Amino acid sequence: MRVPPFWPNDPELWFAQIENQFQLSGITTDGTKYSYVAGSLEARFASEVRDILTAPPTENKYETIKTELIRRLSITQEQKTKQLLELEELGDRKPSQFLRHLQQLAGAAVPETLLRSIWSNRLPTNVRAILATQADTNLTKVADLADAIMSTTNPPLGPAVNTLDDIIKNLVDQVAQLKSELRGRPTNREKGKTRTRSSSRNKTYDTCWYHYKFGDNARKCRPPCNKANNQGNE
Repeated sequence: MRVPPFWPNDPELWFAQIENQFQLSGITTDGTKYSYVAGSLEARFASEVRDILTAPPTENKYETIKTELIRRLSITQEQKTKQLLELEELGDRKPSQFLRHLQQLAGAAVPETLLRSIWSNRLPTNVRAILATQADTNLTKVADLADAIMSTTNPPLGPAVNTLDDIIKNLVDQVAQLKSELRGRPTNREKGKTRTRSSSRNKTYDTCWYHYKFGDNARKCRPPCNKANNQGNE
């Protein structure tokens, strides 16, 4: 017989599973059932019942290890109720899955009316608005209805992804076009050089080098030079 891995989050359910397998396999001996349980525990869980594994009782070994594993690893009902009231959220579960999880935490300690209120208040607003008309409907059927509403109001993400791809492609194209336009424009430095060269070409020198260098004391003159004209007029 193959025993499933131990479930520390729900040891009671795990024992219920293996006891069904014991029955199907015709295993009734206390020592054999104990050995199956002991052999299936990982080290971290075996350490929780180290005292039993190292010194097992002579009788009722299976019931002893079963009782102690459940007691030592199960959270108390008070802790379950606190988790139920304060911590649990829908997450990515379907409403019906979330309800079953809350029911497991609640056990018999929480009335169904309170459980229904906790469950429905943690559903999306649009779902709660529809379920408000189902106050007299069986809670399981209400959960199935909530599943149907969620599947209708939360379509697959494929189209949204395609739209996002289109937006990104459009932005990339715009950036590429902008870069192309910028490459065709001269930079500020290039503009300055162009203006300087243009000014240099267009500038007309009206004084020869000698008059530029020595002013009125120049002894030579080379046309064209307006100084020569001025001296001639004098």
